[in-house]
Amino acid sequence: MDVGDKRVGVAVSDAMGWTAQGLQTLEKSSKEKLFSNLSSILKQYNPEKIVIGLPVNMNGTLGPQADKVRQFAKELKSIYSGEIVYWDERLTTLSAHRLMIEAGVRRDRRKLKADKIAAVLILQSYLDYLNNKKKEG
Repeated sequence: MDVGDKRVGVAVSDAMGWTAQGLQTLEKSSKEKLFSNLSSILKQYNPEKIVIGLPVNMNGTLGPQADKVRQFAKELKSIYSGEIVYWDERLTTLSAHRLMIEAGVRRDRRKLKADKIAAVLILQSYLDYLNNKKKEG
């Protein structure tokens, strides 16, 4: 998940844990609606764990946005009892915008898709890390 102030981007992995696919972007207009939508997604996909992008500053410190993400994860525990993993999301939103610009996505559509694409980048980075660990071990 890519948790922003206004939206949450959601991605899922394939059954083998090799690739991440963008699922959807959820608006944070209402906490009840957001958690209802997340609950439906969790019931449908039944994930073993949730990977949440943690906004880390370029110098490695955590700022106010990281606190907001951690608070969101605490609230997520009300509907999800599995493991939550925080993953460094530095530059994922910037990368998502670059990918969309290269693909010719119009500016007005980029804002709506950036969170979902950032969620894909976060999850893919995590999956790549796990798969590389398996190869080494």
